[in-house]
Amino acid sequence: MEIKGVIKLINQTQTFDSGFTKREFVVTTDETYPQHIKCELVKDKCSVLDSYSIGDSVSVSINLRGNEYNGKYYVNIQAWKIEKIETSTSEPIMENQSDDLPFWETNNILKQIIKVFDVDTKKIKAVKI
Repeated sequence: MEIKGVIKLINQTQTFDSGFTKREFVVTTDETYPQHIKCELVKDKCSVLDSYSIGDSVSVSINLRGNEYNGKYYVNIQAWKIEKIETSTSEPIMENQSDDLPFWETNNILKQIIKVFDVDTKKIKAVKI
């Protein structure tokens, strides 16, 4: 499974008495109703987050892990791969955008169509679009 969004929170690595380590982080999805999804990295994967910052757009590959402890059931979202998503903010800005072509451009296009398709101009009827 995969989650795409922006990193909202990165916690420090937690080390337990057993030697087990995990590091939690939160990804906020870009949806109509954004979700704040807490994921975790375990063992040697904890250091993967060192190269990421809060606000980075990422794609996180996850596995759902479930377990039972003392009659209660728990679900963890375990990340196994994180990739940065490059966001393009430099769109060309065009002034005076319009769906209508100026008359002379429309006229030139029609002339080219007539030449290419060898259309008999006497048979062309005006069509209102």
